[in-house]
Amino acid sequence: MMSREEVLRSIKDAEKKAAERIAKAHSDASGIVSKARADSSTIVADGRRDADAESNKMVDDAKAAAGKAAAKVEKAGAKELDAIRSGGESNRGAAVDVVLEVFKA
Repeated sequence: MMSREEVLRSIKDAEKKAAERIAKAHSDASGIVSKARADSSTIVADGRRDADAESNKMVDDAKAAAGKAAAKVEKAGAKELDAIRSGGESNRGAAVDVVLEVFKA
């Protein structure tokens, strides 16, 4: 049978071990929370970076599409302008004749 002193010592040892386990549990919990916060920050930063990259790609694609459309419009406009110039040059002689006839009359 254990003496009273041995029982009390045993209880004190058990309380000390329990306090150490509680302190370790608090420390582990703080470490887990800190790691979770760091991981969360990394995830948010990665998400922002990915979103920025995707939006930049969308803007670049839109610019490229607008550039192609502008080139088509420019080409069509140049073609129409050439047709107008060509028509003007072919009608220039007739226009000069009409003006001269008006002045002669």
